[in-house]
Amino acid sequence: MLMFSFFMYFSGLVVFCMKRKHLLLMLLSLEFIILSLYFNMFIYLSNFMFENYFCMLFLTMSVCEGALGLAILVSIIRTHGNDYFQTFNILW
Repeated sequence: MLMFSFFMYFSGLVVFCMKRKHLLLMLLSLEFIILSLYFNMFIYLSNFMFENYFCMLFLTMSVCEGALGLAILVSIIRTHGNDYFQTFNILW
């Protein structure tokens, strides 16, 4: 199970690096990385019989991060028309 979590993490990093020009795919790969970190932390805390309150706090923060990323994506699409980094004149 731990190797599966590491494979999920590194595959998310590879997708994040390969799709760096498309904002939606970058946000999805970041959410996949967060999911793999949550899975890894849950396995670690379950094996040692620690309390899982930190997992709930981590899950809450990752949901807030995802909502913030989605709000920024919607704002960028409304102002620029798409989510490709090449068409943003303000950022360059």
